Amino acid sequence: MAKLGSFLRNPFSFFFTTTSMEEQVIAYLTREHARGRRASEILQDRYIQNRLTPQQQARLLDRPDVVHALGELDVDSARQSLTTTP
Repeated sequence: MAKLGSFLRNPFSFFFTTTSMEEQVIAYLTREHARGRRASEILQDRYIQNRLTPQQQARLLDRPDVVHALGELDVDSARQSLTTTP
């Protein structure tokens, strides 16, 4: 019943929710980036490929906290690699 009440208060809240899976991938992404790897390279890892769809990966790169952690240039190159990868 609590979920129904919260849905009625904000029916579009599901657009702004993140899953714990996304949070785990963000932690992995930032950790690997801190080790010196590029974001476009990290996104090709099986760990990320098995957990997020390409659409979810693109949405992840739009998050301000991820952009701040990785840097705009690295995020831009990662976005380009997502669009060129089949």
